Amino acid sequence: MNLRKRKRPHVEVHTAALNDIMFFLLLFFLLASAVVNPNVVKLFLPRSSSGQAVPQKTINVSITKELEYFVEKEQVPFELLEQKILPYQQANPDLTIILFADRTIAIENIVSLTDIANKLKIKLVLATETKK
Repeated sequence: MNLRKRKRPHVEVHTAALNDIMFFLLLFFLLASAVVNPNVVKLFLPRSSSGQAVPQKTINVSITKELEYFVEKEQVPFELLEQKILPYQQANPDLTIILFADRTIAIENIVSLTDIANKLKIKLVLATETKK
């Protein structure tokens, strides 16, 4: 009877290549998450050569080229726009509306929203893209 222990070969797992793969996956997901913005309504904004700092107490109002109105990503008919903005104004008296309006819409649609903001005594800022 053979009672000697057998010598088993030493097993190694080389993880150097796995580290490289994990690094590139991490880098890819970090870059992808920086580019993706789920709060976006597709608009072509007018351009401006001067930019301004955005106040902290803001809400986003968007007008698409089909004249659809969005308050914080929620579609709202124009008739109910004032009622939708009013609770935000009551919660924060120094509220600012950032208006994202498609550059192809008529100015009267922007003015009608400006009238609502003036009626509620809310500051309104028109969002633009910087010139490249």
